[in-house]
Amino acid sequence: MNILTQATDNQLVQSFQEGNNSALEILVNRHKDKIFTSINILVKDKYLAEDLFQDVFIKIIDTLRNNRYNEEGKFLPWAMRIAHNLCVDHFRKVKRTPTITTSDDRDIFEVINIMEDGADKAIMKTQSHDRIRAILDMLPEEQREVIVLRHYADLSFKEIAKMTNCSINTALGRMRYGLLNMRKIMAEKQIAL
Repeated sequence: MNILTQATDNQLVQSFQEGNNSALEILVNRHKDKIFTSINILVKDKYLAEDLFQDVFIKIIDTLRNNRYNEEGKFLPWAMRIAHNLCVDHFRKVKRTPTITTSDDRDIFEVINIMEDGADKAIMKTQSHDRIRAILDMLPEEQREVIVLRHYADLSFKEIAKMTNCSINTALGRMRYGLLNMRKIMAEKQIAL
């Protein structure tokens, strides 16, 4: 097991495909925080993020077991692409689902979620993390997505461009404008981190 912890992602993938389940456990532990955080920021719901996170690893396991993995040393970007695609699929599905509204035209699930959020959520997160997340939520989706993939998932702009189907320059521009917009929001709302 100790030898496996020093192994590269590719070596762990190969070891798992040869039947060593411990290799997959190390891969999951190595990358779970980045993948989960990225999903959570994109979907803005911890419980949904946990479900999607599990779906990501089910898909990864199926792909590895069926010997369809061919990313050649790019395990994390590949896993992040799977996570991103599952988030996109989720939002497509939600758009097709009719919403149930209250008498004042608010989505019933938003009302329920407001009531469920309480002191336990405030305790689990630091104030600074909450402020950053709130600011991220105010950004246009394309800018928020690039910032999340760059800062939380540590993906390169080349990987982000490929994942979001845009050019590297577009990804860089979205990052630049996203950061400028975050600064502007902080100044307007007098938010200090």
